[in-house]
Amino acid sequence: MMTRRFWRVAAPAVALTAVALGAWLAWHSPAQPSRLLMAPMMNVIDPCLGAPSRAAPAALDPASECDREGGSAAGLIERTLSDLGPRVSPNGRFELGYTLQFPLLRLLREQGSDWVVDQQAVERLVRTLHDVDRPAIVYLFSTHFGVDSPIEKVLMQDPANLAVTPVGSMTQDRYYASDVYPWTFSSTENGITRRRVQVIDAVVDEICRLPQRDRDKIKGVTLLGELHHLFPNFQAGMGFRERYLVSDHSAASISGFRAFLAARFGSVAALNQAVGADYPSFDAVDPPSRDIRSQPLTRFTEHIDSFAHGTLPISGWVHLMAPGAREQLWVRIYRDGEFVGRAAVGLSRQDVFEARPEFGTADVGWRFDLDHAGLAPGVHRIDLILEGHGDTGVLIGTRHVSVMDRNQTTPRDVPAKALPITVPADASVLSYVDLPAERSSYYYNPLVPLWHEFRGSQVVDYLRYFDARVRRSCLSEVDTYIHQITPFTNPGWDVNKFAVDASLAPFGRAHLGVSLYGEPTYGTSFFDWYARSKHKTYGLTEFHPLRAMAPDEARRMFDHHRTSGAQFLSFFLDTRTAAGSAPVLRNQFSFDPANPSFGSDRLYDTVKTLLGE
Repeated sequence: MMTRRFWRVAAPAVALTAVALGAWLAWHSPAQPSRLLMAPMMNVIDPCLGAPSRAAPAALDPASECDREGGSAAGLIERTLSDLGPRVSPNGRFELGYTLQFPLLRLLREQGSDWVVDQQAVERLVRTLHDVDRPAIVYLFSTHFGVDSPIEKVLMQDPANLAVTPVGSMTQDRYYASDVYPWTFSSTENGITRRRVQVIDAVVDEICRLPQRDRDKIKGVTLLGELHHLFPNFQAGMGFRERYLVSDHSAASISGFRAFLAARFGSVAALNQAVGADYPSFDAVDPPSRDIRSQPLTRFTEHIDSFAHGTLPISGWVHLMAPGAREQLWVRIYRDGEFVGRAAVGLSRQDVFEARPEFGTADVGWRFDLDHAGLAPGVHRIDLILEGHGDTGVLIGTRHVSVMDRNQTTPRDVPAKALPITVPADASVLSYVDLPAERSSYYYNPLVPLWHEFRGSQVVDYLRYFDARVRRSCLSEVDTYIHQITPFTNPGWDVNKFAVDASLAPFGRAHLGVSLYGEPTYGTSFFDWYARSKHKTYGLTEFHPLRAMAPDEARRMFDHHRTSGAQFLSFFLDTRTAAGSAPVLRNQFSFDPANPSFGSDRLYDTVKTLLGE
């Protein structure tokens, strides 16, 4: 029988344990909103939602509620949202608000020899927050995607605004129907940054003039939009096959990299020992910029390509032709006969789906990143065995790859063990191995991961700069979110070109915000990554499954995000200029009954059904 004295001693310890347990649960359990805020984003090209552009130079319709004294975009937003559903679904699962996008560069107009904020357009947008009785996400939008503003051409004339590759300043590019401008973020002391700050300050000042009850409608502020490093041929250059040219090699960036190395290593001797070089000083270090296969090097540490950081992507796709239920498929990877890991089949391959729509799904991709930094030089054999289709593994590919030394010594075959028993693929298994290419070569340069780490820190530093700008205002207690891509969910992309990993980890007070398209919206790739991260909440800043969904499947998808910590979900939605009117200026990703692209018409109907339940 326990004595009173025991309990006098034990009770405080028990209480402390309970407190500690409660704190642990508070940290590790995601915040689960009772409702998921649906916050669709509407057409910013509509002059009611932004300043008129050169493509639409006419003034607003004089009869519209936008153009009248004290007008706003409230009517446009309410008509569009009321067609979709009520403010709160009857079952309480969903709340319907909106994302109000402030297209920063479109909110500037030329005045004499300078550019000033279009205060009338800013006031119209901010009045929208007052006039719409719904929760809102404020999106301070300015990325490399053009908004058809005249100042974009002016800013392009200043090299200080442009990202630089090893062969010089980048030029204007295209991504499908959109202009892409190579704005740099290697420095905050340039014109593009000053113009962004100029408009953000004006927008925030105007928001701070609103009554508190209107500011309380703002459930989050997203910063800038997708921010990542750039490369030529933006539409098709995201993979591994093109010449490796990435930003940023500007003078400011090179100087920053040298300072980064000095802070990391303390002395150039320590750097030389770490990377195997003979630099006389940190000022002699340039970022890696040459390919040893085709360009002369002064030092080996100048070499860079998509693999020089030390990993080799092994990827492809698999589709089973036989109908019926499928178990989870895996691709087992063997190196020189040794099992090194396996990759789940199920990543989104929209390119495969577009080429083979009869598959009925894009979720046929797989990828495994093999560490080659520590491998002995030589020719290594990579074997790929499909698991989950029958009792015996199916051999779907073999590749021979050369791990090279710094002297480019002719590699010899590495002895390999016998593989497990396999069967060859028959007509029931369709597959393709994209990477690695047969007889491809790989060089590890230990300076390259340091370069990529620095590039990632540039993304974070620029986001911190704007987060601090917003937080020095009446919005200091409003949650801010980044608006980032997740290149790791696309098996065909070279994630190091973007250098966004550091920004996807927690930093400062800004919350995670991600754009998800395809399988990451409903599959496992994003959720598996998120479970390993240290985030407790996140926002879905752009969202599209890229296929039609029935209500039951969509409900499971939305609930998964809601219970995992999603605070809001934003998809594109086309505006209605009048009650019952057809949408205008359709975005190919807009949920709309008149937009069959990517099943968007059926997704609109599905969301409408869920909001009505």
